[in-house]
Amino acid sequence: MTIPTQRVLRALLAGLPEESYGAALGDAAGLPSGTVHPILARLEGVGWVKSRWEDIDPGAEGRPARRYYRLTSAGVQEARGALARAYRPRGAAVPSSPIPEQP
Repeated sequence: MTIPTQRVLRALLAGLPEESYGAALGDAAGLPSGTVHPILARLEGVGWVKSRWEDIDPGAEGRPARRYYRLTSAGVQEARGALARAYRPRGAAVPSSPIPEQP
């Protein structure tokens, strides 16, 4: 998993349970729009993210409608697992029982 994807997932997880629009996620992740939106499209393609268009009158609001994103329930689990695996050093074994303290 790429570092930018990890940053987008952390931004999505940090915003739970709210949804966020792409530019806000980019700001939170410290990434440009051209990086964030393809990542969001890929995450939506695999079912980790759902999106919707904001229902506004762009003329009245003075800006275009925003597309809002949120993690699906499966996406939350998958993102947490993927981030946990991404931070585990290669070859590191997870002990099956606590390591006893030295006397």
